[in-house]
Amino acid sequence: MQEKTSLKVRVQKLGTSLSNMVMPNIGAFIAWGVLTALFIADGYLPNEQLAGIVSPMLTYLLPTLIGYTGGYVVHGQRGAVVGAIATVGAITGSSVPMFIGAMIMGPLGGWTIKKFDEKFQEKIRPGFEMLVNNFSAGLIGFALLLLAFYAVGPVVSVLTGAVGSGVEAIVNARLLPLANIIIEPAKILFLNNALNHGIFTPLGAEQVAQAGKSVLFLLEANPGPGLGILLAFALFGKGSAKSSSWGAMIIHFFGGIHEIYFPYVMMKPALFLAVMAGGVSGTFTFQMLDAGLKSPASPGSIIAIMAMAPKGLWPHLNVLLGVLVAAAVSFLVAAVILKADKSAEEDALEAAQAATQAAKAQAKGQTAPLAVAADSAISADSVEKIIFACDAGMGSSAMGASILRDKVKKAGLAIPVSNQAISNLTDTPKTLIVTQEELTPRAKGKTPSAIHVSVDNFLASPRYDEIVASLAGTAPAAEGNQQEPVVQTVQEIDLNHIDAVVVAYGKAQGSATMGCETIRAIFKNHDVRIPVSTAAIADLADYSAKNIMIVTTIGLQADVQQAAPDSQFLIVDSLVTTPEYDKMVARMHK
Repeated sequence: MQEKTSLKVRVQKLGTSLSNMVMPNIGAFIAWGVLTALFIADGYLPNEQLAGIVSPMLTYLLPTLIGYTGGYVVHGQRGAVVGAIATVGAITGSSVPMFIGAMIMGPLGGWTIKKFDEKFQEKIRPGFEMLVNNFSAGLIGFALLLLAFYAVGPVVSVLTGAVGSGVEAIVNARLLPLANIIIEPAKILFLNNALNHGIFTPLGAEQVAQAGKSVLFLLEANPGPGLGILLAFALFGKGSAKSSSWGAMIIHFFGGIHEIYFPYVMMKPALFLAVMAGGVSGTFTFQMLDAGLKSPASPGSIIAIMAMAPKGLWPHLNVLLGVLVAAAVSFLVAAVILKADKSAEEDALEAAQAATQAAKAQAKGQTAPLAVAADSAISADSVEKIIFACDAGMGSSAMGASILRDKVKKAGLAIPVSNQAISNLTDTPKTLIVTQEELTPRAKGKTPSAIHVSVDNFLASPRYDEIVASLAGTAPAAEGNQQEPVVQTVQEIDLNHIDAVVVAYGKAQGSATMGCETIRAIFKNHDVRIPVSTAAIADLADYSAKNIMIVTTIGLQADVQQAAPDSQFLIVDSLVTTPEYDKMVARMHK
């Protein structure tokens, strides 16, 4: 019996349907923003001829792309063509940029041609397929174009003007910061892309056309609230949450992947107050200083945000100040919550340790098969491909797919690992779909026959080793495994006899760098003055000595031990976050 769709899932689906029309075209919005920033009269390089491209891009190109994409999402290429035709009717039948009209006519065009195909495709006589398909798309598109020109365009034009006036009234009344009371919790429920690209991007683009910038581009994209949360965990958290926060901070603030701080907030629901306070404070600062951006900042990285700020020193400083104020307020509120809620922190730490130990036992074949969100068990016979699915199909899911792809390859398994947006999933057999816990119900709704695994964090999950172990039927095999690896437990390592710690890496250095920063932070907090660095496996011969400890993962263990046989080793499930680091330091201080 199929589960009843919850209200939260329905809201996520609605928001995602909006953002899915805009997100694939963010590059076009950025191109338009750069064009505006450079060549308009008050731009960096004023050019009257090139500035003449700004208005046609806003009026015709961007809405047409949205309509085309909306039709494609519903019914592929045929839906895209009909959706684009219908959108042109809305554009020409209106006096304002027709983003909302495109979001209506694009999917409507795709839905209409889809229904036509469902009813008549099987009735077409052989040899007439091309004729019927081309004329049906053309005539249906023509009919929708007329509908959009005479009805949808004018109506949406009036509604757009009313919405614009409402937003302007809210801005003038200094009430815009209150929107963050809704925005910040909605982000953590994975509506971040829907809010930013489904709502604020179209409205913000219209404001840019009138005023040259828009504060709406900063409401959801502001990395300040998340930065404050992660900084509070770095200073006042405990265990793996504390040690992993440093690496998460870099990915969030500079990489722009906001999803990475969501698990930290959900671990302690009281922290919703911190992100709301940070968001309100940041938006208040933006509004007070008249800050804004010329184009959407995607992803929400401080680099992208500063790149989209208007020309001049003060506009950039105003944007940066709003981000820093949001971070400071979020940090102060989160710090109070973390210091007052010590028992919950210990519980979270124990849960993380238990999950890690369970992953280790599973990798050694000591536990039952991995529990999944379906009746199917994971095995090499039941899985032909693995898909990481998230709201947008980029960012955190791409990084999670990269991590598991590396583990699958090192285990000698020829199973492709990719990432997609949930809306683009198709229900195919023998597919393993990995999603964050909040998004699993939506993924199951799209692919009920697939095997589903939920994780709390794409970047550091013990479930990856469980998946690989289940697929391989044994513990993951390392490449070049020419000798039986000797697993050295943390109890055998005494930091009092270690002069240096080296985090080893194979082809990719990213996780090793994050693990290095994590260990440094733990050492600093416990006043352990041992240098920590990273090194490629090919260079480990220089570190083969009893007074050097090399940190590596299960997959690279054999290669590392072969490269530096005289060193001491700490084998972990994840270089980024593991309770083994804390246990190692705790033993030193006994």
